[in-house]
Amino acid sequence: MEYIIKYWWIIIPVLLLVFYKLIFRLFGIIIIPEDKIGLVTKKFVLIGKSELPPGRIIAVEGEAGFQAQTLAPGIYFWKWIWQYEITQQALTVIPQGKIGLMVAKDGAELQTGHILARKVECDGFQDTVTFLTKGGQKGRQSAYITAGTYRINTFLFEIFTVDMFTINENMVGIITTLDGMPIEEGSIAGKDVAGHNNFQDADTFLKAGGNKGLQPQTILAGSYYINPWFVTVEQIKMMEIPIGYVGVVISYVGKEGKDLSGTEFKHGNIVSKGEKGVWAEPLGPGKYPINTFIMRVELVPTTNLVLNWANARSESHQLDKNLSTITVRSKDGFPFNLDVSQIIHIPTTEAPKVIARFGSMMNLVGQVLEPTIGNYFRNSAQDSDVIAFLSTRKERQDAAKKRISEVLDQYNVNGVDTLIGDIVPPESLMKTLTDRKIAEEQNTTFETQKRAEVTRQTLEKETAVADMQKEIVKADQGVLIAERIADAAVKKATGEASGVKISSVAEADRLKIIANADAEKTKVTANAEAEKIKALANAEAEKISVTGKAEAEKILAIGKSNAESYKLSVEAMGGDNFTKLKVTEQIGKERIKIIPEVLITGNGDGQNGPINGLLGLQLLDGIMDRNKKSDGNDKKDLGSKNDEKK
Repeated sequence: MEYIIKYWWIIIPVLLLVFYKLIFRLFGIIIIPEDKIGLVTKKFVLIGKSELPPGRIIAVEGEAGFQAQTLAPGIYFWKWIWQYEITQQALTVIPQGKIGLMVAKDGAELQTGHILARKVECDGFQDTVTFLTKGGQKGRQSAYITAGTYRINTFLFEIFTVDMFTINENMVGIITTLDGMPIEEGSIAGKDVAGHNNFQDADTFLKAGGNKGLQPQTILAGSYYINPWFVTVEQIKMMEIPIGYVGVVISYVGKEGKDLSGTEFKHGNIVSKGEKGVWAEPLGPGKYPINTFIMRVELVPTTNLVLNWANARSESHQLDKNLSTITVRSKDGFPFNLDVSQIIHIPTTEAPKVIARFGSMMNLVGQVLEPTIGNYFRNSAQDSDVIAFLSTRKERQDAAKKRISEVLDQYNVNGVDTLIGDIVPPESLMKTLTDRKIAEEQNTTFETQKRAEVTRQTLEKETAVADMQKEIVKADQGVLIAERIADAAVKKATGEASGVKISSVAEADRLKIIANADAEKTKVTANAEAEKIKALANAEAEKISVTGKAEAEKILAIGKSNAESYKLSVEAMGGDNFTKLKVTEQIGKERIKIIPEVLITGNGDGQNGPINGLLGLQLLDGIMDRNKKSDGNDKKDLGSKNDEKK
């Protein structure tokens, strides 16, 4: 106790530090730190107005209750604890990339049909008194607060933090407002309103009479302070028009414009850009932020477009996906199928008229091209049979191109070309045609083979003749050599005859007889040999057409050469001398003894007697027998030679 009394002056500051808030509150002092605000609740009023106006919960003029005025950081006096309740509230912080949406718990009533309270300038909802005295309305506020720190009276305002809205690249934001004036009757979207900064300033939009609902304006890629209580945003892809196409715009909003198509075009209105209808100016290749909720863009190819009437083939544009092979019937009653390709071109300046007339490219194909081309080929097939249709394909294709081009010109479309593809006749008829063609081709093949065989025979004949030419030349040279030898033999024989005296007349007569017989035999033998060679040559010629004939001619030439040689020798030497020569050659060749071992002579008078005649005959018979044997050997040699040739 003594210790406490002694150091009482120290205890008092410690108690003040510990219980300073309570002490200050007892003396009506309040301290608000830097990161707080003071929310004041007044419990009663001693002097002045004490009750709030009907419907109000925030006091503006000092009435009892929640006070509109807040306490900023600092020291305040006369805030007695029995009269005021001070609530220290943390400052409101809105992070980067977010916005604060405000809901007022007090204020004027919203007008009928409105869902958002209109904006009041109140320092970003920090001046509560100004908000309430300047007509601030209770409920959701059209205004919002962006990133930062605020002293917000949470007795009056409730704060919701939401993210900024982001539109991605190559996307378009389609806007639908939730507040504003009703859309005019007959329109599907509100009117254009300027100055609202891409719908970030809701109050400017509403003050300008903007309509609730679908908006014709869009927002592009980026981040926006969008109040989701005011607008909803739907992202769609940008309209891309590829190279080789134009985009014809059909607008469902806008003012009624003047028709630019002229009096001759009676299939719809073509108007200027921004007006309601088909725009006269199409969009070129590129990307466009088109609001497809109020507009439609029909792609029209400006390059050559191919459409196939074929079951198994379709182009990438898919405009011909519903087209199929055309079935026609010929004049003779046969049904058959044919594939057709049609090439068309739509000029850029004519694209709006095509869309105004048909609405889309698919309608153009279904309403014009399909019936036009199908009926043309059905009618064309009925005036011809299948075979004639096949054989006149080119002419029919040219006629189809001309006729279809004339029809398409009436629809502002250029017909570039018409092509007939596969033609599939009936199977039974096709088999008949195939069999006929095979027979014709076989006949042509046989004729070709026949001509080739004749050519081959001619070639072999000429080849054989060329091969035998060497033998013919050899034979001719043989004849010439034989003639030279014969001449030499004649001269030699003549010289020997003049130098040698035949001593005996009998011997001369005998030699003459022998020579005559030998000459006759030689002549017969030569003729027989010639006939034999000729017969063999003919037979050989029959067996081998060209080679045999050449061989026969060779043998015949040799025979003629020998005969001519003998003839020339006889003419040159004389018959007797030639005979003597041949007899002498034969005697020497056969080694015939002309002087017998036993000589029988005559009666001595020098005359040939009967004995001499018999001896001569015997000698002749011996020579002939030897000749026959020689002939037999020659035949054998000839036969062996022929066998070798075979």
